[in-house]
Amino acid sequence: MKVSDFNYNLPEELIAQTPLEKRDESRLMVLNKEAQTIEHKTFKDIIDYLQPGDCLVRNNTKVIPARLYGIKEDTGVNVEFLLLNRIEGDIWEVMVHPGRRLKKGARITFGDGLLKAEILEQLENGNRKVKFEYIGIFNEILDQIGLMPLPPYIKEKLKDRDRYQTVYAKYDGSAAAPTAGLHFTEELLEKIKEKGVEIANVTLHVGIGTFRPVKVENIEDHNMHSEHYYIKQEDAEKINKTKKNGGRIISVGTTSCRVLESVADENGFVKEVEGDTSIFIYPGYKFKCIDCLITNFHLPESTLIMLVSTLAGKDFVMKAYEEAVKEGYRFFSFGDAMFIY
Repeated sequence: MKVSDFNYNLPEELIAQTPLEKRDESRLMVLNKEAQTIEHKTFKDIIDYLQPGDCLVRNNTKVIPARLYGIKEDTGVNVEFLLLNRIEGDIWEVMVHPGRRLKKGARITFGDGLLKAEILEQLENGNRKVKFEYIGIFNEILDQIGLMPLPPYIKEKLKDRDRYQTVYAKYDGSAAAPTAGLHFTEELLEKIKEKGVEIANVTLHVGIGTFRPVKVENIEDHNMHSEHYYIKQEDAEKINKTKKNGGRIISVGTTSCRVLESVADENGFVKEVEGDTSIFIYPGYKFKCIDCLITNFHLPESTLIMLVSTLAGKDFVMKAYEEAVKEGYRFFSFGDAMFIY
């Protein structure tokens, strides 16, 4: 199967640059994978498609203000850091710019000295291993001087950084938001609970690799990025109970889906576990745990459009994307949503 099989034509003006004023007022394209039908709704209508006894599984990771601008101490050159993942303590893997200036031993200052960093080594993927120095609490300093790491296709400045955060974000660690969850409000979640739908959490810290293009022609040759996840006992129990009782597992986003499919046994049951996943889901894969998916519209030729095509069928998904373009849906992180059931 070729990467070009997952291409579609997207006019640039359909790439959403800012979030809507009300989270749950975005549009919702509903795909019935059995009947092969497409409906056009508003996101808050999602409640009409959820049934008592279902379990909604969401990713409660929190995006950190991971973009830092500083200066190289010896030359005064401007430097940009993007924090990718904490290796241990104050040692992080970081994407840097300009790379050629930041060799081992280079020292960088951020926020008038609130934060300092030393390059420990260059990694094989071109990123750097970096040690930070500071007085106080690292996350508080980040909140003070860091910026939200918006994807490269968003050119507008984000006025309210909370809008690139789900209302249930809890655990710091992501370099990108799990965007399917951005449509939920506290009120909508409350109504969903009142309907008899269980809500379970998983945590997967989203890496910037989620935006990395597939550069090989045959998708089987793609080297998938790795991301850290965990599931707690109480959430595993909710998911397993739903499975046993014949309810549906509805994944909020591809990140929750990747966690569930990484840890599920052949019967779709999960357990309390922590680890790293580089699972790559593309057509031919058989889902073990999830039944339905809430997701945004993804980049052409991306691993995420391949995942969606695996659940709903490639031809049906590509037809739905063509219709979304024709109907003027908003695409990507701040865009509209799709529900596949």
